[in-house]
Amino acid sequence: MRHKLIWLFLGIIVFLASCDKAPETKEISILETTDLHGVILPWDFIENRKLDASLAVTAGYVKELRKSKDAVFLLDNGDNLQGQPIVYYYNFIDTTSPHILSEALNRMEYDACTAGNHDIEAGHSVYDRLAGELECPFLAANAVDIETGLPYFEPYAIIEKDNIKVAVLGMVTPSVPTWLPEELYSGIEFRDMVETAELWMPEIKKHKPDIIVGLFHSGWSTENENYRSEDSFYGDGTSAVAWKVEGFDIIFCGHDHNPANEKFVNSKGDTILILNGGSRSEYIARADITVTSRGLFGNTVKTMSGELIRVDQYEPDPDFTTNFEEDEKTVKEYVSREIGYMAETITSRDSYFGSSAFTDMIHSIQLDITGADISFAAPLSFDVNIPRGPVTVGDMFILYRYENMLYTMSLTGEEILNYLEYSYSRWFNTMEGPDDFLLKYRTDNNGNPVLTNGRAWLAYPSYNFDSAVGIDYTVDVSQPEGNRINISSLTDGRPFELEKEYKVAINSYRGSGGGGHLTSGAGIDQEQLSERMVTSTERDLRYYMLKTIEKKKSISPEPENNWKIIPERWVNKRVPEEKILLFGTTK
Repeated sequence: MRHKLIWLFLGIIVFLASCDKAPETKEISILETTDLHGVILPWDFIENRKLDASLAVTAGYVKELRKSKDAVFLLDNGDNLQGQPIVYYYNFIDTTSPHILSEALNRMEYDACTAGNHDIEAGHSVYDRLAGELECPFLAANAVDIETGLPYFEPYAIIEKDNIKVAVLGMVTPSVPTWLPEELYSGIEFRDMVETAELWMPEIKKHKPDIIVGLFHSGWSTENENYRSEDSFYGDGTSAVAWKVEGFDIIFCGHDHNPANEKFVNSKGDTILILNGGSRSEYIARADITVTSRGLFGNTVKTMSGELIRVDQYEPDPDFTTNFEEDEKTVKEYVSREIGYMAETITSRDSYFGSSAFTDMIHSIQLDITGADISFAAPLSFDVNIPRGPVTVGDMFILYRYENMLYTMSLTGEEILNYLEYSYSRWFNTMEGPDDFLLKYRTDNNGNPVLTNGRAWLAYPSYNFDSAVGIDYTVDVSQPEGNRINISSLTDGRPFELEKEYKVAINSYRGSGGGGHLTSGAGIDQEQLSERMVTSTERDLRYYMLKTIEKKKSISPEPENNWKIIPERWVNKRVPEEKILLFGTTK
């Protein structure tokens, strides 16, 4: 009994001493990178040029920041496995070596990562391998294993440094099934973000973290207030979670490539710091937090602020770049390998004003591979060209940016017509005369195109501007949307019939509902799209394009000239003026 009293007395002394201890203030930072799209090294393997911003620069910045802070928590928000050839190479060419992405993130000592939709697009073999190689948790609470009902990836992470505990809940946009073929995520379903956050928040709070972070591969938008009432089952669901779910101190978002740094007051009156690091290593999203520690009474967060760090203001970390010198050399050799010869220069610029050699080359290869009646395709990069001369593996990344597979789908003539009406409604204005704009632009309150460095921006991404080959048609921009397309016949002379079914070559993004062309345009239910698929390639379309050019050795791409915009007099006046508006030149 005496000994128990002594230990109790000593415990009281320790407790009182801790109470008397002056509060200790700690300065911490939480950093986010997002949507790197393979920009790991300071080199563009597609354009064959040096880059001012890259993960290598971020590595140097993080190294220096760790020297000045009590703790630094480093997070990544996904979409890293598609973009630059260096990740493609380790996705699909060298599948036995450690993946360069896992090597880079491990070297920089990341604390947690979230899966992005373009990571899922790489397929099970790639992201499963990455998850096994990463030394930090790979998160996505709303990507659920259909068999077990549990998250396929880890749902959240609890990270503790210097007695400061940070909880990180990861989620991916639930719109993955509308963009990707099911075989890429077989066995996984993607659930609502709000419901998922509400499910896991109570468990997270049991850990008594000092700071709760959302790491969501989903965009941020409060332009309208739909997020207050609608569910979050759409691409940019972060705002719905921030508004409805209590508990978050910070939400890092991504996916939409729009840098953000703002404070948001939710439905309960709580303030949440919202940060988005943009894309391709251009920014680091940084949250700076002052934490006061009061011994046994725990920690109190006193201040919190956000900042977007421009990466190009710093230099690459020499230790990081030296470590990956052999990888850089290997991939440079890979992309510089010649696969054929291009007889004429092709440019995506021509694709916005009619039939073009650039887009029609994609059409031609799609029809060769599938034997379909009709092809749908778009210029996937806004402003690129492949010059006359030797064609390299790297040029294929210019021609075709994404790792889409190629589908053959069955569509009726009426669905094809409505598909094109939808596509061109996003592409062209309704003109009342030759002085009206032909293309749709982002506009200000006065209806004038918004200019950045003297250049206009299209209202919609160019990868949604689908044209067709295999049919002859006109687009009458003097007519209202939905009543512009006149299909005269198939190009081989057969009549085009609205009731007849045709085989259509189309990429997997579009074939899975991406862009809305098949759903909102052609009027096919999302759930019925898989029933329309006839065949699918086993590998990405870029691979087959490369093999096609290797086989032909020399190619002379020319416009099919199977469609045109009318009235031609109006169009001829507008094209030079709008090329200058978009590109600064009529060429």
